[in-house]
Amino acid sequence: MMRRLAVLTALAAVVLSGCSATGTGTDGGGGAKVAFLMPDIASTRYELYDSPLFKAKLTELCSDCEVIYNNANADASRQQQQANSALAQGVKAIVIDPVDSTAAASIVNTARAQGVPVIAYDRPIPDTPADYYISFDNEKIGESIGQSLVDHLKTTGAQGGLLQVNGSPTDAAAGLIKKGIHNAIDDSGFDLLAEFDTPDWQPVKAQEWVSGQITRFGTGIAGVVAANDGTGGGAIAAFKAAGGPLPPVTGNDFEVAAAQRIVAGLQYNTILKPIKTVADAAAEIAVKFMNG
Repeated sequence: MMRRLAVLTALAAVVLSGCSATGTGTDGGGGAKVAFLMPDIASTRYELYDSPLFKAKLTELCSDCEVIYNNANADASRQQQQANSALAQGVKAIVIDPVDSTAAASIVNTARAQGVPVIAYDRPIPDTPADYYISFDNEKIGESIGQSLVDHLKTTGAQGGLLQVNGSPTDAAAGLIKKGIHNAIDDSGFDLLAEFDTPDWQPVKAQEWVSGQITRFGTGIAGVVAANDGTGGGAIAAFKAAGGPLPPVTGNDFEVAAAQRIVAGLQYNTILKPIKTVADAAAEIAVKFMNG
């Protein structure tokens, strides 16, 4: 019998903040170029969902507009170069999911000096806020991840403590997810054995760290709170390599590989976020900015 997928649906609410973007938002832009700059390929969502969904919505709203798409592959310097190249090509708006939320302030400043609006996508840019910010409620997503595991462990009567595998330390959205997870687990009755901020969200880095914690804590690990499916997959790989029991491991982003692991009984759950919601919103705001 096929195992039922354990999938949590993210809150439909989308965070929208920034200065007013006027205009009709329909069939505007007059052949303008828009940069869509994504952060990495460690998560498959950007290539499979965000980019094509954004392009489709922009084409619907502005049939002769052009999307300049680039993925920085977790390299903040490369993303800076991609932004500079897009500006040199005359883009009228930049939509960016920053590799490094702090370093991206220079991209905002450079674009602003040229009169080009910047839309922060999924991850905020705290030091120099973009002209607009579009995202899910990442703190609530973190709470959902943590609470789902706590509830499951209490239901099953599990004993032991938790490992917390966070996202990249340079990603401000990862910090919000981390805060949300702590909101859920800090008073849960389960001890936090250790936690780790995974560089660039790389699954192999998560795997290496979890391997070390298995050596330290062994069967005392009741569960692993992983901030996304990539880090969750890395954690699962570490337990499989160790050859011991596999505790429940969470995820986030509903990657195909995660769904397969859930069906196989290897991953406890994941979170399905309606990415089309944020991709569509980003395209709509970009067109409104271009329409003045």
